Amino acid sequence: MPESLQNEPCPLLPGIRDPVTAADSRALGEERGEAFYKLCLEYAQTKWIAGLPAQSLLQFNRAMSADLRGDEEFLAAHPIPYAPVAWILKTRPDRKGQFLANPRRHWQHYATRMSGARSEIRTWRAWACYAIASRFLPHPEFPHDIEQVKSENLVIPDEHTIGRMLGEFGLCGESEVWQLALK
Repeated sequence: MPESLQNEPCPLLPGIRDPVTAADSRALGEERGEAFYKLCLEYAQTKWIAGLPAQSLLQFNRAMSADLRGDEEFLAAHPIPYAPVAWILKTRPDRKGQFLANPRRHWQHYATRMSGARSEIRTWRAWACYAIASRFLPHPEFPHDIEQVKSENLVIPDEHTIGRMLGEFGLCGESEVWQLALK
């Protein structure tokens, strides 16, 4: 493996021939459909391979903001990336000196400060990722933001509620895809 590669590719993300760059993302302009979704997952793979797991996880946020109908060909092969999120968190690249940040805290903040297009489903997707992080990351090392919980009287939704809301607002079968990632 060349020196520039830090990690083997994530088997749950699309393979890439060449690294994806920010310029590739900008070249799509305002397009936020299937091509955008595909590019975000390829960019996540690029960041993962480069040893930048926190940046890879951020690309999942972007992918989950895509405007998809649910019948896209690429989506059939690569559903909403809950399984890759879980895989990266279980792989725990921080043990290799790679920066993971605190995904649990990140998704808590992301879910509670959502705005813009499709904010309802994006909020529930963020909570779904929070639940994955809560399942696979030890709380002492990756705590949620207790100060936000206290100061905002925040009620963090349970897995049952998240699954129900993904079923209501998400794509057909999305809740089931998420539930499989939790295992």
